[in-house]
Amino acid sequence: MSRTNHQVRLAARPVGEPRSTDWKHVEEPVGQPGDGEFLVQVLCLSIDPAMRGWMNAGRSYIRPVEIGEVMRAGAVGRVIASQHSGFAVGDHVSGSFGVQEYCLSDGRDVIKVDPAAAPLATYLGTLGMSGLTAYFGLIDIGRPEPGQTVVVSGAAGAVGSVVGQIAKIMGCRVIGIAGGEAKCRLLVDEFGFDAAIDYQNEDIRKALRTHAPDGVDVYFDNVGGDVLDAVLLRLARGARVVVCGAISQYNSVKPQGPANYLSLLVNRATMTGMVVFDYADRYAEGIARMATWRKEGRLKSLEDVVSGDVAAFPDTLMRLFRGENRGKLVLKIAD
Repeated sequence: MSRTNHQVRLAARPVGEPRSTDWKHVEEPVGQPGDGEFLVQVLCLSIDPAMRGWMNAGRSYIRPVEIGEVMRAGAVGRVIASQHSGFAVGDHVSGSFGVQEYCLSDGRDVIKVDPAAAPLATYLGTLGMSGLTAYFGLIDIGRPEPGQTVVVSGAAGAVGSVVGQIAKIMGCRVIGIAGGEAKCRLLVDEFGFDAAIDYQNEDIRKALRTHAPDGVDVYFDNVGGDVLDAVLLRLARGARVVVCGAISQYNSVKPQGPANYLSLLVNRATMTGMVVFDYADRYAEGIARMATWRKEGRLKSLEDVVSGDVAAFPDTLMRLFRGENRGKLVLKIAD
């Protein structure tokens, strides 16, 4: 029985927020695996802020998605046909399969996952790239020490929620910045943050003076813009700023850079960019450690799963920029 593969391809490079005309919905026959290949039925798609950057032309940490190309996306799926010795029919796998229903793979950068050990969506979140970003960004670049104050923005998101929990495991005082009372309550009540700041309804600078009277030792930035500027003014001597993302700026035609960067000089602080792909040879280490914490109940997972077909991808992506997600946003396209 022949199958049809529904795909979402990039039709135009967005200016500002992506529009419906920036996408092309395509149907094509599902290919069959050749020697050394296997066919994956995609079950869940990872929806990430970084996708907006991948749509832009120009030099970056990863090549841009080209016009006419299937939109890049991490995903989990099930092997349904195989001519690869390392992957059998029925295996569940994680990889960069793209926004489509089926994907042929040669196994490069694909890992097997166990749906009995954790829900598939968790392998896109806490036990996937989001969790690994939090783990290596905080531990390797932030270098938190017990008793220090860690602040994380976008704290109710996929990366930020894990950063805060790992910082607590490391013995730190943790302050999260998020939008809305419900998200802030989630940070304290569910994830164990010491305090939360609602950037929509509070003065961030004033709140930081209250919650971090001795300054911020580690700031994990997922937001950029005004939030970054506010935290820069509260840095402690020798602080480390981890630049992971800047979701407030991704749809801006003229992105806002930090105005208070001289605080780095005054406080002998550092600001370092972080890209998870640099740690590929250590992924197993991070996943194993976080899986242990999760099993022990010290690290909680939160996936915001939206069900729909691949045609729901453009609107699901915009949920990120509307601040509608809590935890890891996942689009479930099949069972």
